[in-house]
Amino acid sequence: MGSPSADKRKAREQAFIILFERSFNSELTIDEILKIAVESEVIEKNKMTADIVRKAEEHIDEIDGVIEKNLKGWSKQRISKVSLALLRMAVCEMKYFDKVPVGVSINEAVEICKVYGSDEDKSFINGILGSIAREKED
Repeated sequence: MGSPSADKRKAREQAFIILFERSFNSELTIDEILKIAVESEVIEKNKMTADIVRKAEEHIDEIDGVIEKNLKGWSKQRISKVSLALLRMAVCEMKYFDKVPVGVSINEAVEICKVYGSDEDKSFINGILGSIAREKED
């Protein structure tokens, strides 16, 4: 087993994968996507992963509202599916997981983006999440 922070990174990365997959499979529930991903060994069964994706799904309209409010001159439709999945994951943590420091949520989204996204995605995500974090502080 890895270090606690490595295990959490993996759980977040898996949550990102499920939320990304969700953007292509709106006819399936989040639990069906999770089950298929575990059965096909795309991800490992993980409570933190399941908690994030279920909470994100439960509050998707609120999460998307927070994201859209912070898109200066952009629409949600223009965001890449990678960026949107990472933003949803991080905003979900920032809003609904009080034990996770906001800076950790932002950093983890940016680190995962380094693997799956482009350099533009990375700075875009960092900027949007920074804006959301400042708004949360007020």
